This record gives sequence, structure tokens and C-alpha cells, in this order.
Amino acid sequence: MINPAKTVLVTGATSGFGEAMAVKFAAAQHRIIITGRRAERLELLKQRLEKDYGVPVLVLCFDIRDRQACFAAVASIPETFAPIDILINNAGGAWGRDNVADANLDDWETMLDTNVKGLMYMTKALLPQMIARKQGHIVNIGSIAGKEPYENGNGYNAAKFAVEGFSRALRIDLLPHHIKVTHVAPGAAETEFSLVRFKGDDEKAAAVYKGYEPLTAGDVADVVYYTTTLPQHVCINDLTLTPTAQANSYTTYKS
Repeated sequence: MINPAKTVLVTGATSGFGEAMAVKFAAAQHRIIITGRRAERLELLKQRLEKDYGVPVLVLCFDIRDRQACFAAVASIPETFAPIDILINNAGGAWGRDNVADANLDDWETMLDTNVKGLMYMTKALLPQMIARKQGHIVNIGSIAGKEPYENGNGYNAAKFAVEGFSRALRIDLLPHHIKVTHVAPGAAETEFSLVRFKGDDEKAAAVYKGYEPLTAGDVADVVYYTTTLPQHVCINDLTLTPTAQANSYTTYKS
């Protein structure tokens, strides 16, 4: 088990994987920093974690697509939460499921700004303190959509392929600094993901998970937590997890 004195920063903690990971690490008695755009949700999660687990929780409410906001948020972290031992770059999402000829350019930009550029901003902002200590762990949440493309996945595929590519490059560059980098690529998981992707269409979102048992946010949180509990000389570089019914990004057995 990792040292309870460590600080874990989770981006995109207002729902889904991020919320579940904040709960998982708080339950293990770590200090938690949660970020996101929805202030009310962050505050409710902070109150829940403090009440249920008695751990210090810091809320940073900002838009990860805003480069200056990312660096300002990191600069505002008080000494009581420093240094950051584990950065979980979780904020992201998919918008739209259209053929490339019909895809909305705003959706493409949102996916690249959130899944890729925001992740890179947060990594860049936090790296100096990790490099100075020659210690730290960066966990980037990708997707099996970054392992192989699928029909009408274009913009999201591009974003998640970029996340894996950046993670692999980061792992190489940070070797001299003894900083771990782990890329986690979940498959189908029942969260707000599909509701966002289909822009609030409940029927289409629900259909994605019919006929099989998808992953839960808690399943993903358990796996991410495990990757951070290994000895210092052990690093999981890349990990893909799917429901038993799913073989890859485009093959799922539905009964």
C-alpha cells in the first residue's frame, strides 16, 4: 500500500471515473485534490470525502481547456497539499458519433482540447516539482478507442491515440527523473460518457450498454489504484481493461 501521506490530484472529478478514483484514494487515507468545471459537484464530493474518510480535500474549479487556468490552479495549491505525488489525468470525453464527412468541427476541437491539450497542460504544470524531487507518478486515462479505430469514432479516436502517444513519449523523457507514467485504457464503462457523446439522448446512451455487463467507474478506479501501489522499481506502462463481453473497441458480444 502506498504511503498515506501522499497527495493525489484527480482531474475531471465531478463524475464517472474521476469521482470514483477520488473516493478510492480517499478511502485509502490520501490527501485529495479534485478538479473540474462544475463547482457544486466538486463541493459536494469534497464534503462527502471529508465526512466519510476524514481526509483533507482541496477543490480547484477551472476549465482544463484553458492553459492559463491550468497553470494558475497548480500555482494556487497550498503547501499543506504539496508536493503532488500522483497526478491522474482523467478529464476528457467524447462528443458526437458521426461519419468523418458529417462530423462537427466544434466537437473535434472540444475533444482535442479536453482529452489531449488539457492533459498536456496539467502534466507540464506539475512536472517541475516531480522532477525536483525525482519522484512521482502520472496516470493518463486513455481508452481502447486509442488502441484501434472504429466506424464513426474519428475525432475521439484521434484524441485517444494522441493520449497514448504522449504517454509513451513521456515515459521515455522522464526515465532519468525516476517518474512513473502509466497509461490506462478502459473499454465500455457505464458512466455519463455515452450521455455526453449523444448530447443528452437518453435512449441512444442506454442502448450502448444493453445486452452485456459493462465496466463500472469503480472497476476502473480499482485498477488505477492498483497501478500506484507497486514497488518503486515496478511501473505498469500500459494497461487495457474491458468488460468480459468486449474484445476490442469494435467487438462486443451482446446477448
